[in-house]
Amino acid sequence: MNSIDLSTTIGSLKLKNPVLLASGTVGYGNEIAQLTDISKLGGIVTKSLSLKPRNGNPPQRIVETPSGMLNAIGLANVGVEEFVKEKIPFLKELDTAIICNIAASSIEEYVECVKILTCIETINAFEINVSCPNVKEGGLIFGNDLSSVARITEQVRAVTNKPIIIKLSPNVPNISEFASVVKNEGGDAVSAINTLVGSSFDIYTRKPKIKNITGGLSGPAIKPIAIAKVLEIKRNVDIPIIGIGGIMNWKDAAEFMIVGASAVQVGTANFINPNTGNEIVDGLIEFCDRQRIQKLTELIGSYKI
Repeated sequence: MNSIDLSTTIGSLKLKNPVLLASGTVGYGNEIAQLTDISKLGGIVTKSLSLKPRNGNPPQRIVETPSGMLNAIGLANVGVEEFVKEKIPFLKELDTAIICNIAASSIEEYVECVKILTCIETINAFEINVSCPNVKEGGLIFGNDLSSVARITEQVRAVTNKPIIIKLSPNVPNISEFASVVKNEGGDAVSAINTLVGSSFDIYTRKPKIKNITGGLSGPAIKPIAIAKVLEIKRNVDIPIIGIGGIMNWKDAAEFMIVGASAVQVGTANFINPNTGNEIVDGLIEFCDRQRIQKLTELIGSYKI
């Protein structure tokens, strides 16, 4: 079983295995380190970072839903300066890839964050969260606008040589058009998908369960949508894909790889079982052994239609 090659690549970034922990579900790594061996994983995606610290939205900001979870955290984070000072020393000690997730309210802020962080050796790649409102354009979500995604990719590309992964919104008619724009502007990969917009109400108070009214829906409920979006990208654009959406076990991870994902991110499952990522790695090893697969990358895009 030890002879199975689990490694995969995202642009120039080589991962020891395809299992990453998703942004916002494990903080900056130290929050989950007591509960699982992070160094056994392919990598960790940090909680979203903005230039300045953000408090995020008022509570209630997380609520459980059937087969999923709604969250409206509001990108609460420590800011770039504090991240470099307080979080990098811990991340530096991990034997795994560190992907820094960036969230911003203007294109200039995306660029500035990446410019500051690109010189830090510990950071291996950037995941750009474009599901943020553009304050300069009246709150339009960057990720729902092709020209905004193109400009962000192009301008971030200009300030770093490290791999750039654009995290795509599923709340668009044709996600492959966005993946195509990312590729054309020099992006190395896409993450698909970010959360879907959802809401939940208390029937007795008749008020929304989340203070923000709507939130991002994640968990098993969105997996079939995520699978369809990854497949759409794979069939239309030649770009590495990181699959996200309701991955709870190794079978889910394998399914995402079969439809085209080169790697996967585990998110909501971390709240239920913080060791899910490592269990997925073990499950993929056993699966490959049983299927006589020597290299896990043989699974990528191996679907039959």
